[in-house]
Amino acid sequence: MARKTGWVRCTLLGIMLFVGGCGNAQRDATESAINAAQGAINATQAEAAKYVPDQLQAAQTALQTARDALAKDDYQAALTAARAAASKAKEMAAAAAAKKDEWTKAWAQLKESMPKSLAAVKGRLDAYSRGARMPAGMDKDMLAGAGTQYEQLKQSWADASAAAAQGNLGDAMNKASGMKDALAKLMEMLGIKT
Repeated sequence: MARKTGWVRCTLLGIMLFVGGCGNAQRDATESAINAAQGAINATQAEAAKYVPDQLQAAQTALQTARDALAKDDYQAALTAARAAASKAKEMAAAAAAKKDEWTKAWAQLKESMPKSLAAVKGRLDAYSRGARMPAGMDKDMLAGAGTQYEQLKQSWADASAAAAQGNLGDAMNKASGMKDALAKLMEMLGIKT
């Protein structure tokens, strides 16, 4: 009887050690998945912050969900969230690259067209101030207002160009996007055909 009790105790001890070992293996695997997801997010975080900040936030939220589940020893939920974070990091990297390419092309077009448009406005303003015939409905006060608008647009373009030179295309595009409409209206007011 004592032998059977000893054998049962040994068996139970062996099962507890096995289950405990499995728990550690599960924890280690989950921590590895979380670390891999963190590494994937870190690899593209700088670009993602510039081009797709919403996707970066979603990936970081999924990663935090994984960490919270791991802290509660819910390995399955933690592993699922870690995989989701890694997947979001991969999508985020692709989206950031696509957005960067899109903005780079758009900036190249603006860089070519904006200085030409600003030069056309400046030339027309100079001609009108020297006595050239102004469009119907335009007077000297309107011409002075147009000159002020031109100076503001010129400064906005300088600011946008400086942002682009520093590698901040998002800021540059935001600054330039409002300029396009204002410049088009100013050109129309001055009688410049595009």
